[in-house]
Amino acid sequence: MKEEQILNLFPSSVRERFLQVSVLASELQEIRLPVQKPVRIIGSGKEYFLDMSGNLQQSVTPDCWYIRADELEQIVNHLCQYSRYAYEADIRQGFLTLPGGHRVGLAGQVSVTEEGLVKSIKYIRFMNIRISHEIVGAADSVLPFLLRDGQVKNTLIVSPPGCGKTTLLRDLVRQISDGSLLAPGKPVGVVDERSEIAGCFRGIPENKVGIRTDVMDSCPKCQGMMMLVRSMAPEVIAVDEIGGREDAVAILEIQKCGCKVLATMHGNSMEDIRKNNMDEMLFERFVFLKKRDGRCVIDNIIEKEVQADV
Repeated sequence: MKEEQILNLFPSSVRERFLQVSVLASELQEIRLPVQKPVRIIGSGKEYFLDMSGNLQQSVTPDCWYIRADELEQIVNHLCQYSRYAYEADIRQGFLTLPGGHRVGLAGQVSVTEEGLVKSIKYIRFMNIRISHEIVGAADSVLPFLLRDGQVKNTLIVSPPGCGKTTLLRDLVRQISDGSLLAPGKPVGVVDERSEIAGCFRGIPENKVGIRTDVMDSCPKCQGMMMLVRSMAPEVIAVDEIGGREDAVAILEIQKCGCKVLATMHGNSMEDIRKNNMDEMLFERFVFLKKRDGRCVIDNIIEKEVQADV
């Protein structure tokens, strides 16, 4: 099914060129399409170049496909279902979310308002299609460390980009929501600012996030957390890629309301948490991820019982 999803990302004019790419669906991570540069395919930590016949090359050759601006425009229009205006709010933020939870990053020449705010991306010239991979069971080895007497501990997942922190967070949400032998299911609220956790399409999650999970999609983190607390009464709130004082204040506020927090952050160490202006005392569990031999692995889990005064 994922092979078909990948092919359907592209208009018929270039679809056949991605046949060999679609075969790699299970290990495919990114399809990068920069105008006037070779098309690159990233999978299992390896980089390939796509040639004009749809073959994957390990280095740049004269046959590599240097995508043209009009070809990229065709792909953008196809992804927007030929109604680009309907997707303008997403384009303004630099991404599109597609069926299957796949996400398309966009860059190019930006037009701004008189106030200096981004109005749109006038000329889209760079595209990164990030292929979503659900790994059901990814949190099996981690979840026991995040529970105490059946209750979820406030947890921060820390990793460099591309090490699977969102995949781990998603499966934690699913297991906590559905329940397991370790603990009964709990109501979970997900603030999915960039539609990467639940992978919502028109508000409906495309990924498995559990039967007791409510999602606030495409919503700023700080606002979404308080909206969920007030409207959906979650016991646990999950949020991706926190950082900065504003996020720390919002997390403290929802903890005062009795909610537990699952969050992720870019970084490698406890020191990186402090550099991101995040109070480590807000959390009781820290899960550090890293890449080893091209695979995402758990590097360390730190358990703390001291917590900020809420």
